Amino acid sequence: MKHRTAKFGIGEVVRHKVFPFRGVVFDVDPEFANSEEWWNAIPAEVRPAKDQPFYHLLAENDEAEYVAYVSEQNLEKDLSEEPLRNPQIQQIFVREQAGRYKPKSIFAH
Repeated sequence: MKHRTAKFGIGEVVRHKVFPFRGVVFDVDPEFANSEEWWNAIPAEVRPAKDQPFYHLLAENDEAEYVAYVSEQNLEKDLSEEPLRNPQIQQIFVREQAGRYKPKSIFAH
């Protein structure tokens, strides 16, 4: 498989291109690294390719906050600059003025 450089970085706020949620990136897999069960649960007609970066997000929609695992092809930069409300964000990140989130030093490597 061909490795690609991730388009989004840790702390960047992104939104899903199809579904109404957004979140902050807290980890990146260079290619798909979840279970086959999870993969097969995605309808075949919308199932993304495995050979692209996948992002772990502290995500939220209008109803809930949760962790999401999303392919790069389904994400775009969120330009709203609105703060996220997911309570886990405060455990890992500090919000910077530009709307990006910076990992707290205890979580940075």
